[in-house]
Amino acid sequence: MKNGKTRASGLTRFLRLIRFSHTIFALPFALGALLVATHGRPTLRLLSLVLVCMVTARTAAMLFNRIVDWSLDQRNPRTAGRHELISRLAAVLLLVLSSEGFVAAAALINHTTLFLSPLALGIIFFYSFTKRFTAMSHFFLGLALAVAPAGAWIAATGQLALAPLLLGAGVIGWVAGFDLIYATQDLEFDRQEGLRSLVVRLGIPRALRLAQFLHLVMFVVLLAFGLSASLGLVYFCGMPLVAGALIYEHRSAARLDLAGINRAFFQSNAFVSAVFLGSVLAAVL
Repeated sequence: MKNGKTRASGLTRFLRLIRFSHTIFALPFALGALLVATHGRPTLRLLSLVLVCMVTARTAAMLFNRIVDWSLDQRNPRTAGRHELISRLAAVLLLVLSSEGFVAAAALINHTTLFLSPLALGIIFFYSFTKRFTAMSHFFLGLALAVAPAGAWIAATGQLALAPLLLGAGVIGWVAGFDLIYATQDLEFDRQEGLRSLVVRLGIPRALRLAQFLHLVMFVVLLAFGLSASLGLVYFCGMPLVAGALIYEHRSAARLDLAGINRAFFQSNAFVSAVFLGSVLAAVL
């Protein structure tokens, strides 16, 4: 019984380290792209492999980020407990395993996904360094998540098209926008450590206005994606719900309440992802 509790506790710590619950943000966009690319009929094998790729790639990305930022996280009051969840050696070993798992799953899909898998890992790993030399790090995070819908489309068709490129652009704007909101929590720490972000460069009020603009762009791009993919009226019926969730997130951010920002960050963005996937499902099935 004690060993069972220890294993469960170890798994819980690991899932907390990689923020596994936040997988819900990018996964629906990958699944949405996959459903559109396969006209709502992906094979069980393809669906399973795409899911494995998503989980292993995100796990590898989060572990790489934790390893790169290990000492920074220790000094940041908001993240000081992260390094206590698992050892650094365990994080490195799990990073290797998850990266290998991603490449192996990509190899089982098609030759193109195998060939592109190292590039995908390079993109999502590169984000972890960007805050050290550019204030545009928020957009690199968006690019890292935009790999998901593009990769799912390639998994289904072996090539890219306008629809996944539009969806990827929407994901970049969406992620950069909510990362700007989230980064307001670390303004003073980032200044002290010499880290770069648009919150540091612009200040909180202007950064929040930029986040609003990016989410407006994201909303317009989601509409363009629906048109390019010929998803029909049922898809567009879900878009007012997306707009409502984004408005709620920005109203919460404007109060600069830490608990409110964290709550709105998870609830609003999880809702946006879920509504998007539900709208695509309704349109293609």
